[in-house]
Parts: sequence; structure tokens; C-alpha cells
Amino acid sequence: MRFHIVGLCLGMLFSCAKPPKFENLIDTPLTTGGVNKWQATWALFFEDDPRAFPEQELPIRALKMSDMQQDFAAVWLGHSSILLKLKNNFVLFDPVFGKRVSPFQWLGPIRAHPLPIDVKELPKLSAVVISHDHHDHLDENTIWELNARTEKFFVPLEVGAILRDWGVPHDKIVELNWWQSVEHGGLKISCTPARHFSGRGLVNWNQTLWASWVVEHPQLKVFFGGDTGFFETFSEIGNKFGPFDLTLMPIGAYDELWSAIHVTPEESVRAHKMLNGKLFFPIHWATFDLSRHAWDEPKKRFLDAATDIDYVLPLPGEVVQLNPTTR
Repeated sequence: MRFHIVGLCLGMLFSCAKPPKFENLIDTPLTTGGVNKWQATWALFFEDDPRAFPEQELPIRALKMSDMQQDFAAVWLGHSSILLKLKNNFVLFDPVFGKRVSPFQWLGPIRAHPLPIDVKELPKLSAVVISHDHHDHLDENTIWELNARTEKFFVPLEVGAILRDWGVPHDKIVELNWWQSVEHGGLKISCTPARHFSGRGLVNWNQTLWASWVVEHPQLKVFFGGDTGFFETFSEIGNKFGPFDLTLMPIGAYDELWSAIHVTPEESVRAHKMLNGKLFFPIHWATFDLSRHAWDEPKKRFLDAATDIDYVLPLPGEVVQLNPTTR
């Protein structure tokens, strides 16, 4: 079962205990394509591509921190988890190291490949950056393991309460609203809009904010898309913060039934251009079965759409050297 997507439909079948606290910048229906909640629920539970999960375990590159000797580098750890090195700072986006993305470790979407590195082998982290509270982007056991080696956790509004419940000290959590920025360790970290939704259960829908993020080093700018549908605000982000040396954008888990909240590969390439991005780095694909498409369809569609941009398509654990910009 695909818990955060299935939860989307189940949430529409039950009334929420609380009214939504946060909304998208534009109208964002949870189901699209002319289907109603019953049709969407049926599709999510009972329809699937026969190749939605790979037949064989996907290959990886075992990562050792000695592999990251460059001043600027990025490593895909699977799904949306990215380890970024910016000289003396290590930044980790949406770390999810569990076997499954669900409230349980015995049920739910299972990992299609091993982790490239054990959590205990990670360096001291200047920042852990969280896009939103869905289980495939925010994992309790992972946060618990990272707590001791992380200086600060940067999260959208109200997500801090979840981390505090998990034992993260209040003074290690920085909560930001859209368009807010803070300085940390020589980096500027900015919370920017996304088009999505939040909720880890049936009665807490949109009680926490969802976001994309910008991380700026004096020599390199990075945009992290998190989880988002397409919207024109990408241009505003690009005009305000770009050009970006690296854009980390989702390309998977899309479907015509929820097209407002997940970009297609083609929309992701379009967003990269609107953001004034230089190097495209795909995320949010291959690791977990969270949609109805074949596991490798996002890659094929992305390659067809990316004929006029610079991009990388690394294996999990493969180090990508980044070229800083002289400013």
C-alpha cells in the first residue's frame, strides 16, 4: 500500500477533525482528471503497472565519506534524500533511511535498493532540511538517529512540533514560513513555496506547512523542490533567488489522478528552466512504489524531455562533483 497517497484518498472519505491551517497559493484539488474520490480510491488500491516495482534490487554505489573530497558535491541516497557538501558544511535533505515509508515497518512501500551508507557513517551535519511531514520525506527513526550529529533542523511551520515529540531539542529546530530566510554556518537557508499538502494521518490534514528550499553558499546556490505540483511560482523563486547552480527536482510518483500535487518529468524540466537552473538532478523516483506508473518510466520520460538542459542521473551513492560559481 502507498500510505501517503492512499491516505490522500482516505482523507477525502472522512471529515477532518480540524479545519486546514495552511493552503496552497493557487487552487489545488487533491484529485484531478475528472475522477471522484471513489474512483481515485479504487485506482490507488487496486490498479497498478505490473512493473511498478523493479524485478531485481536496483544497483547502488556504496558511499564512503572519503569519496567526498571535493569542496562541492551532492549524493543521492534514494528517493528525495540528498547529501550535499558545501565546503565545510554538510546538508541533508529529506532523510528517510527506513525500510518502508509508512507508519509501520512491516507494511507499506518497501525500499527497492539498499542504503548507500549507514547513518552512523555520515559526517556531522550542519543542517537537516525537511520539505514536509509525509512519511516518505519525514521518518521518525531516521530523525532520532540523526539528532546527535545534526546542528540544526530546518522545517516548515508546525513541523517542529513533530520533531520535538521525537526528542529533538527546541533550540535545534528552526521553523520558517514561505519566503523567510536565516543565516547558519556561512549558509543562507530560505523556505520557499511548494504546491502540495500535508498530514501523517486522517485527522490532521494541512495542519503543517509544506515547502521547497533554497540553500546558498557564497559560491553555489541550490534549489530543493521537495514534493510539489507545477505552478508559476517557480518563476518567482528563480527571479528572487536564482540562477541556481543545482536544482533538485522530483520526477516520479505522478499520475493524472493527482496531477495538481506531483509534477510530471516534463513539468519538472519546465520548472527547472523557470527557476533559472543550470544543472538538473532528479529525485523522488525509483526507491519506493508510490504511484501507478512503471518504476523506470520517470527516467525515460525525463530523458526525452531533457534534451536541451544539463543534467546528471546518478546511481544512489554516486558522488556528483559540483562546479562553484564565481560571484
